[in-house]
Amino acid sequence: MLLPRIRVHLLLPFCLLATITFLIPLTARDSLSQEVPPQTEEQRQARDLLNKGVTDFKNGRVEDAISDFARSKQLDPQLLNARLYLATAYASLYIPGAPSEENQQKGQAAIAEFRGVLTLQPQNLSAVDGIGSILFQMAGTSGFDADMMQESKSFHQKHTEINPQDPEPYYWIGVIDWTLAFRASGLYRARYNLNVHGKQLSDEDPLPAEVRYEYAKEYEPTIEEGIESLQKALQLRADYDDAMAYLNLLYRRKADIVETKAQREELGKMADDLLDKVKEIKQKRLEAAPQPPN
Repeated sequence: MLLPRIRVHLLLPFCLLATITFLIPLTARDSLSQEVPPQTEEQRQARDLLNKGVTDFKNGRVEDAISDFARSKQLDPQLLNARLYLATAYASLYIPGAPSEENQQKGQAAIAEFRGVLTLQPQNLSAVDGIGSILFQMAGTSGFDADMMQESKSFHQKHTEINPQDPEPYYWIGVIDWTLAFRASGLYRARYNLNVHGKQLSDEDPLPAEVRYEYAKEYEPTIEEGIESLQKALQLRADYDDAMAYLNLLYRRKADIVETKAQREELGKMADDLLDKVKEIKQKRLEAAPQPPN
């Protein structure tokens, strides 16, 4: 179970990086077709500043780019690309996991600008994904903010409403649900261990009946939602091995809420079968990868 837990921390920065890397060429292309040509001198200046900011951003002068994009947005508040670039520039400065106030401010600034994009274009997927990704990162930076985690999930759910054929948001819903359920399982076990004498309850032990009832009452809907979301991701991408890895973990969380040993063993076998399939997929990819010349 340790490997997938580590993958959360590896994949989330990658998810944010992917948002930053691909947001500009993809979203700018789509939004340009919807923006009217400049009619006033301020609008023309806004586009000149936008172009200057793009050059600064591509050349690594991010602070200069932020100044350019902010001024462009000020001159033409309806210029969608200025808002997208500004949000992306702030997001590029945000360091996942760094708890400093300055870093948190950069994350909040990126979120605020992405929200501004959504006021102009409510179905802009780059803004939706950008907010969802940064919120997840921030939720686990200092302690754990379950409400922020739920808000992050709401943006991935919004993505599924806009584009229900994309497997990625279903995957992230599953990751978030597992994160919430896994953390809660640990808290329930720790609370139980504080109140009993003798043998302590390990992470692998079945929950006692009274603890299981309370845990299921609070987290069964979360676990079931996560399972359904990951199954949907696999329907859309049959070889989605990351989704399989987290579905395996959610089956193990579901084993915490079933009543009988037979049910737990069945869920354990389902989880183990998924891990075997993940290994098989990775091996096939490795064998299919181009080999370096001798």
